Amino acid sequence: MEPAAFLDYLPLIIGGAVAVSLATVWGWVNTTKLKINAGYPLEGMWGQSLHPKRDAQTDQRVMLLTQENAQLQAELGAVKDRLANVERIVTDSGFHLTHEIDQLRGDKEEVQ
Repeated sequence: MEPAAFLDYLPLIIGGAVAVSLATVWGWVNTTKLKINAGYPLEGMWGQSLHPKRDAQTDQRVMLLTQENAQLQAELGAVKDRLANVERIVTDSGFHLTHEIDQLRGDKEEVQ
């Protein structure tokens, strides 16, 4: 291949490199915009947080939400324990026997 033939394709090569560079920059800007709109924290080159800034109010909200989360988890644990007790009572064979006896008593009372 002659050097003169390479010069014929040089504008296409430069144009392609510029197009790829512009597409890369546009993608980076668009991704950053989407992260900001969604509320994700942005990081600098060395991992430091750039956005959103943390302040005392944000720290207070995080602390309150953490406490509320702990309370809700404790309440959920209590509900699970209560549900396990109810399941044990319902599946107990004595419950079925008592239920059948009550049905027989109810049938006799209706007959008399």
